[in-house]
Amino acid sequence: MQPTGEDLVSAEQEVTAHADNRAGMRFAIVAHHRTPTNVALTRTGTDVQLLPPAEALRTLEAGDVALGRLDVSERLDGIEIGLWELARLEGAGVRVLNRPRTLVAAHDKLATSRALAEVGLPHPRTAHVASVSDRIPFDPPVVVKPRFGSWGKAVSLCDDHSAFRHHMEDIADRPWFRNHGALVQELVTPMGYDLRLVVAGGSIVGVVRRVAAPGEWRTNIALGGHREPAEPTPELVELAIRGAASIEADLVGVDVLPTTDGGYVIIELNGAVEYTDEYAFDGRDVFESTIEALHPDAVAAVA
Repeated sequence: MQPTGEDLVSAEQEVTAHADNRAGMRFAIVAHHRTPTNVALTRTGTDVQLLPPAEALRTLEAGDVALGRLDVSERLDGIEIGLWELARLEGAGVRVLNRPRTLVAAHDKLATSRALAEVGLPHPRTAHVASVSDRIPFDPPVVVKPRFGSWGKAVSLCDDHSAFRHHMEDIADRPWFRNHGALVQELVTPMGYDLRLVVAGGSIVGVVRRVAAPGEWRTNIALGGHREPAEPTPELVELAIRGAASIEADLVGVDVLPTTDGGYVIIELNGAVEYTDEYAFDGRDVFESTIEALHPDAVAAVA
């Protein structure tokens, strides 16, 4: 017998009543690692847990909230396991933030480039190469990077066609290249710094200027760069929020490069952005601001 409309309404009320009768709504960071950012987000004074994907699937129920913070695989050949679990959680009535398609769009740099282009946001000209013989539709200098990459790993600057060809030969046998190819981007003239803005729930909760080490064109902290305080100008705020919206991100880092003409371009979106107290710009705790922007009820519950 097919269920009637009345039966479906009754079942929905039962699920809602079950969620309401529990001790409280749970908020889980779904991630594999106890990174400084993940730990800090659990120490905001709210009932926030850090759970690996499989445990989140066993633990969370309808009405709970799960924030996907899966990162790029350390092998640079894709995304950490857990997208399937996030999809299952959403199907079970859990409110999933940073849904699977968002994490794919953030971590797959080719998908990021296409998403930004679709909404007309400034981004370096980008090409995908899958073999050593592939040609690119623009001239060097270019930056070559893994399609799934992070931490500045395997990112190289090629000043001319000869350097590009030799670099392609060098990476041809690397597993990440054999699986997904590489991304090639026109070089944005280095100004010695970039800006990372953290967008949560459609608002800016953190920003910092990252300054490159002497003699280094990349601004990665792991490569000797350092952070400086920064203020999010109206132009940067609009750019970062639109960048996050282009992939429907709930919590994302938006990396922005200044240009020689005084403008900015989005260079990357980071779906598992790491940030620190140094990102605070408005006198508030940056991690409390994040949780409040994503899930105000969690903050109100302990206020």
